[in-house]
Amino acid sequence: MLDPDKLIVAFDKGLRTLFAPAISVRDTPGELLREPELDETARQKSAALMRVNHTGEVCAQALYQGQALTARDTAAKQALERAAQEETEHLAWTEQRIAELGGRKSVLNPLFYTGSFAIGALAGLLGDKWNLGFLAETERQVVAHLQGHLQELPPEDQKSRAIVEQMKTDEASHAASATHHGAAELPAPAKAAMKLSSKVMTRTAYWL
Repeated sequence: MLDPDKLIVAFDKGLRTLFAPAISVRDTPGELLREPELDETARQKSAALMRVNHTGEVCAQALYQGQALTARDTAAKQALERAAQEETEHLAWTEQRIAELGGRKSVLNPLFYTGSFAIGALAGLLGDKWNLGFLAETERQVVAHLQGHLQELPPEDQKSRAIVEQMKTDEASHAASATHHGAAELPAPAKAAMKLSSKVMTRTAYWL
């Protein structure tokens, strides 16, 4: 049975993720670069792509908090908590960049957070090797997603590109860490389902 105190802490973290400004220990990548002169079409595209990335980080926070809540092994919990800390920094970076571009965050973030938290908690209940396997596969898919965004972002928007590049590096590190701690390889149907749900999120958050 889950500890009620841990549930309260998890609920508090959810509220902070959704409604409080995220804080980064590290400097925002590219913050010393000059703000590019973007036309309206390019600016809107950059803002929409960064909104998708921000929503992805909201989902990541929810996944890792849910997984950490139900993980049994101490090493697995620590790996998840370290990943969640860096995802908080990503949340801060993307939030700042959205504001700089004059964009807005997704109105569906509370819905995405709730669903992702439930999925994460379920993954944790399946056992630590599957929990870590879910983390590793999530991060591998995120790396591919971020690589796609690097190809889509306006070439002159080097500030956004610097953020996405660092996020990609961090996500690859999280996947490697999960594998090191004993992540199981997920079956193909599970990977396909994860890709499908990710597509729904990214396409919806791009507009909403």
